Amino acid sequence: MNAPDTPFSAPPLPAALLDALRTDFAERCSTALAVREQHGRDESIFDVPPPQAVVFAETEAEVARVVMLCASHRVPVIPYGAGSSLEGHLLAVRGGISLDVSRMSRILRIDAEDLTVTVQPGVTRKALNEALRHEGLFFPIDPGADASLGGMAATRASGTNAVRYGTMRENVLALRFVAANGDIVRTGSRAKKSSAGYDLTRLVIGSEGTLGVITELTVKVHPLPEALSAAVCFFPSIDAAVRTAMQVIQIGVPIARCELLDTNAIKAVNAHDKLGLKEAPMLLMEFHGSEAGVAEQAAVVQDVAAEFGGEAFEWATTPEARTRLWTARHHAYLSGLQMRPGCRAITTDTCVPISRLAENINASIAEVEAAGLPYFVVGHVGDGNFHMAYLLDPADPQELATAERLSAQMVARAIAMEGTCTGEHGIGLHKQGFLLDETGEEAVAVMRAVKAALDPAGIMNPGKIFAG
Repeated sequence: MNAPDTPFSAPPLPAALLDALRTDFAERCSTALAVREQHGRDESIFDVPPPQAVVFAETEAEVARVVMLCASHRVPVIPYGAGSSLEGHLLAVRGGISLDVSRMSRILRIDAEDLTVTVQPGVTRKALNEALRHEGLFFPIDPGADASLGGMAATRASGTNAVRYGTMRENVLALRFVAANGDIVRTGSRAKKSSAGYDLTRLVIGSEGTLGVITELTVKVHPLPEALSAAVCFFPSIDAAVRTAMQVIQIGVPIARCELLDTNAIKAVNAHDKLGLKEAPMLLMEFHGSEAGVAEQAAVVQDVAAEFGGEAFEWATTPEARTRLWTARHHAYLSGLQMRPGCRAITTDTCVPISRLAENINASIAEVEAAGLPYFVVGHVGDGNFHMAYLLDPADPQELATAERLSAQMVARAIAMEGTCTGEHGIGLHKQGFLLDETGEEAVAVMRAVKAALDPAGIMNPGKIFAG
């Protein structure tokens, strides 16, 4: 099992620190159990004691103040946005202060001519796109949950649009963050490219709050497409659906979204959202561009799907119909949990070269079915990324051990295929050993050296990414 096997514990907060935080933040510094518990649980399987206090920051200066106070007392700081992480990123495994930046939710600047937007870290993707809609623009990164942009950058999120628009790595031009000593550091610019020194922006993206607290981001945005159409197609097998997606990508169709739901996931969303979809492996696709371009893309994809037995091709061209389909996809995780009331899910994502995707999914399904554990599969199959959710009884240690074994086998296979242990969830607590398997001791040593240089006291979200 790749989860930490050491007990979680922390010394009491220094009274001087708590007094200073209460003086500076008054009611925005809380030690109430309900507030702490809210900030001490994400969608991971871990049960960890909550943070010892929660501070709600509203400005960059306040973030810096909290970090400086914590640094002076060597107390951990755990950044908190929307709380939607899956790998234990926000858990206070060594106690400390949960620094909630969700109230830093202002859109600071929209530069429509340059196709950039500058936001505070608590802005959520839905709020940003609602504001951009009036400008004829949109922000494409869509991880499913209504995550905050600060959290999305910290975990290098991607999602349903990544096959065409990339991940947070490609879409963040610049940012500001508060380092472990309280300094405010600015990285990057609004220019589309730069070769000025080390790329500190990309260093912070994906660092999971272990190097600093993001306080501002400048991101790329895109014009709303002239035409947009979504389609679903059903297949006789997972293999046929995945091979269709592979062929579409390999022949160069600029598809915007290509999502897989297996039969179990379809059953779940049918029950949750009353969709009445055929209960068979399904691809949910979306096309962006001109009217003629969208029609051409769709025709090509429909022909490819037919070669692999795809049928019941259905179009959704109105905003209402598209929203209905994509809402079901975004509800797949919560819908899946309802397949087994009271269950918890271990959700493992891997990403492999697209030529190996069908092999990886088929082997993973064969293993879980042989083990007899309930599951469902969803995936951003256009870029080789898929998610396997194992549904288990949290009171049954045998089921937990089985799920962890299956997860480890799936990840080992992905790494052997020259893929990665996580395409978008991040390392957090759960995949620390897998990081070592994937990158090797030398690369992890370099990462540790960077961490030690920027956070010598180890106060920034400690216990994450690195085992031990």
